[in-house]
Amino acid sequence: MPTASSLPNVLFADRQIMVRLTSIGSVPRWLGFAGAVMLAAGGTAAGALPYQQTAERADLVGMGMALAYAGLTLLVVAWWRLGTTEATARSLQITLGLWAAPLMIAPPMFSRDVYSYLAQGKMFAQGMDVYLYGPSTLGGPLAAEVPGIWQHTPAPYGPLFLAVAALVTTVTGTHVIAGVFGMRLVAMLGVAMLAFTVPVLARRLGVSPGQALWLGVLNPLVLTHLVAGAHNDSLMLGLLAAGLAAVVSRRAGAAGPVIGVALVTMAALVKAPAALVLPFCALLWALKIQQGRAKQPAAPTRWAFLAYLRNMPWPLLPFLRTAPLTVLSAAATAIVVHAVAGTGYGWIAALDTPAVVHNWMSLSTDAGAITAHLLDAIGSGLAHHAVPFWRGVGLAAAVGYGLLMWVRARVLGPVYAIGLGLLALVLLGPVVHPWYLLWGIVLVAAGAPSAADSPVRRWVAIGSAALSLLLIPTGASATVGQVVMAVLGGVLMLVLSAAVVLWWLPSWEDDAEEPAYRDRARVPA
Repeated sequence: MPTASSLPNVLFADRQIMVRLTSIGSVPRWLGFAGAVMLAAGGTAAGALPYQQTAERADLVGMGMALAYAGLTLLVVAWWRLGTTEATARSLQITLGLWAAPLMIAPPMFSRDVYSYLAQGKMFAQGMDVYLYGPSTLGGPLAAEVPGIWQHTPAPYGPLFLAVAALVTTVTGTHVIAGVFGMRLVAMLGVAMLAFTVPVLARRLGVSPGQALWLGVLNPLVLTHLVAGAHNDSLMLGLLAAGLAAVVSRRAGAAGPVIGVALVTMAALVKAPAALVLPFCALLWALKIQQGRAKQPAAPTRWAFLAYLRNMPWPLLPFLRTAPLTVLSAAATAIVVHAVAGTGYGWIAALDTPAVVHNWMSLSTDAGAITAHLLDAIGSGLAHHAVPFWRGVGLAAAVGYGLLMWVRARVLGPVYAIGLGLLALVLLGPVVHPWYLLWGIVLVAAGAPSAADSPVRRWVAIGSAALSLLLIPTGASATVGQVVMAVLGGVLMLVLSAAVVLWWLPSWEDDAEEPAYRDRARVPA
């Protein structure tokens, strides 16, 4: 029982607890958690549910949409507010787990791709050639959930992912809901890898681990599409970040780059775009060798040209060694994975499967569609060439920008350069989905200069917040009524959030700091 003399200390301790609970870092955390709960609850009616459940809950879709968008808006506001604090990487990892927890047990949202994963995994487990046939060949409850546009298309995914999906369906059978949770566990594995390796990579590159984690992993696009949507991009990005962290790691020693290249290759065997990072792995490896040599006295040489090459800012001589080693390590990893998975290389021919969709977010596809419309209007017979032409122009521009990033990689930093290159590839490519942008966002977050020096970080943050609100939770085309309900829910929560951020939070912060200061003055040493 506290005595009269100890009472001031007890009161001071109680106030300190209240300070922690109402501090500026804790409030956004719990606001974001509330938003995630609301989003998950709204998804039970307005998510990408199995078709039978969609029909049963048709009357609740409007309310579910309003609730989901209110929660999503609150989540985005909380994330943005959290970015203004100086939260540590450890604190943000806890926040990520807290925000992801409700979405882990929610129905799929914003996309029906997870059903395609399950159908393709089941086909793979039964020995069917997923690189030749679509889910319609499988039939049954899993294939029935796949959208019609993908029923007859081959899988564009690598053998590693298909082996993982096959393992999930071997455990869950044809049970759709159990299969969805199995694939979500795989996605969470990728997110967990990101949460632990992005800060390591950022620290090694001289970037704040907290800033990198906030922008690249706690990002609303990660929560809505990698967690709630259970996309396989999560596994690809987790392996990619782990591989880059291993390449630049000092603790791993000489084996680090080899392990890193193997992990990046495994990421490419989930989704092919990760293969574009391999040349930059060779460059990072060469820079690591060059930095190691810089700490040692240079060996004398008669050849002035060799001395010049050794002192070049761009590590040419080390790169001539690491490039073939990278190729050999990647080739060995690919051969082993293909042999274990038991697949051929047919997935390479199926890489253009996503281009079946005419996606409005793609600049090149939009230019092609507008050109085709104009050509039709003047009676030209060339309209059907417009979309392929502009898509080719877009890819050519992306390749050119990628080469520019390669040339400037030593100045910008290889990780930052490849992040910018991947963003350009997605934006100029034939198909753009919001979660595709995470390919570049994660690397920009880990490698870009600090927010004070780089406007790219601010634009990436703004774009992430905006893009997270673009798609509706059903993963299908929205009706006018659904859009109205979504807008109403989002606007209502935005108004309430503005009141909290502009009025409540500053007053809480002031109330939390001033009494603690006065108490500290009173409490004897």
